[in-house]
Amino acid sequence: MIVLNLRCANAHRFEGWFASGEEFATQAGRHLVSCPICGSQDVAKLPAGPRVRRAARRDDAPCAVAPSGTEPAAQAVAMLVEQLLLASEDVGEHFPEEARKIHRDEAPARNIRGLASREQVGELRDEGIVVVSLPHPHKNAMH
Repeated sequence: MIVLNLRCANAHRFEGWFASGEEFATQAGRHLVSCPICGSQDVAKLPAGPRVRRAARRDDAPCAVAPSGTEPAAQAVAMLVEQLLLASEDVGEHFPEEARKIHRDEAPARNIRGLASREQVGELRDEGIVVVSLPHPHKNAMH
């Protein structure tokens, strides 16, 4: 999985996660990549510096950000999730079927979201369909 810096024709910058650079090119060529802010499908890859992984120290441990609602990181994540939700169509439990239809050009290309089991997500990925699991708590459950 790679993370690419992208920019739409309206100069909005955002990130996209893809299986490879070739997968981005394929999806962009099929107009499956769109700006989460304005919906433009005229998206280009921006140059990016190399990512350097440092060796883990013994006292390093996995960590997570606990969203308190006041931390800048938590606010940024919440805003990004909100943008993704606004820029996609909710197809609910029909997500696996609709993703396959879009992948096979049997339905209009668009950003969709919905529900799928881990098994269904694995099957979609095995078929070459890029699926990103994104937890999004109900607004009323957020602190």
